[in-house]
Amino acid sequence: MAFELDRIEDKIEFFEADRLEALEKKINDQIEANKTLLLRVASVSHQTQFAADGRPHYSAVVHFAAQK
Repeated sequence: MAFELDRIEDKIEFFEADRLEALEKKINDQIEANKTLLLRVASVSHQTQFAADGRPHYSAVVHFAAQK
């Protein structure tokens, strides 16, 4: 039985929250978790949408890439 480990080169994660502070906390927590995989933030894209009642909804896509 062979046991083989592959290094993760790229990882894309999606986040959403109803408050900007909550979104930021989720992203920061995942940044810390991905440091153990030797991944760093390569790019971030974010968007805000508003519901019919005016409440905001925040979302973000974070691209993590291997450290060189």
